[in-house]
Amino acid sequence: MTPSPPASSAAEGAPPGGGVSPLVTAAELAALLGSAAPVHVLDVRWSLDRPGLGPADFAAAHVPGAVFVDLATELAEPGRPAHEGRHPLPSAERLQRATARWGLRAGDPIVVMDDSGGLAAARAWWLLRHAGVGAVRLLDGGLAAWRAAGGALETGPGGPDQASAGIPIAFGAMPVLDADSAAGLARTGVLVDARAAERYRGETEPIDPVAGHVPGAVSAPTVGNLGADGRFLDPAALRARFAGLGAEPDGPAVGVYCGSGVTAAHEVLALEVAGVAAALYPGSWSAWSNTPGRPVATGADPG
Repeated sequence: MTPSPPASSAAEGAPPGGGVSPLVTAAELAALLGSAAPVHVLDVRWSLDRPGLGPADFAAAHVPGAVFVDLATELAEPGRPAHEGRHPLPSAERLQRATARWGLRAGDPIVVMDDSGGLAAARAWWLLRHAGVGAVRLLDGGLAAWRAAGGALETGPGGPDQASAGIPIAFGAMPVLDADSAAGLARTGVLVDARAAERYRGETEPIDPVAGHVPGAVSAPTVGNLGADGRFLDPAALRARFAGLGAEPDGPAVGVYCGSGVTAAHEVLALEVAGVAAALYPGSWSAWSNTPGRPVATGADPG
């Protein structure tokens, strides 16, 4: 196949300042799959309001050779919402077991993808980067872009070509915030709230116990990172978006949170495309709002 991604695809160029883009186009993935070199495709289809449908969707159609990744059980540590949020980071042991199930081998390139513009797959991208895996990229536009490019599809449960012992996990390669450092960053740097604007303003809160936002945080809903085609905006557009919030290359420190630390990883990736390094607050609003005594701001202003 010879897919031609639109000119707006951020994956066409490296992030400002050099380096390899965290995004890969459908054409680039097709070339990787067609080469003799090994490549691992991790399909992270997940939605908070559609539990259980990810595996069924994967079995119905997926990129050849892809492996399904269960976000709730492999990319998160279950059952500790009170102070760590609804999707706390997995232990190194849990993630290492998962990489063995996925058939990963150290040094092989990895492409993560989903069917929601990268909103779920970015969690796998961030976790693997945090674990010291450099050769991991996200398929820009996900399954829709692959289909539009004429990519082949397989059905069935899928699975790795061969068993592996997984890859060593050593967290610490990506910056992380806890509640106290997030609160401080909201005053001394730029703390970005990646949730929907109405949740930031406190007009609605469908999941967590308190509505509103971390005082001092600025609003930048994650969906604003994407164009109408479901692909990331180009680097210049993303730079302009975040510069309007005070997040710029060589500017003040930047951190991101969302509802439970999943889609915030998407914002960290978008900031990287824009040339801005950002820390992730994994507990996010679910941890903040479950902690007695944490202040809450409402309305459109940071507070």
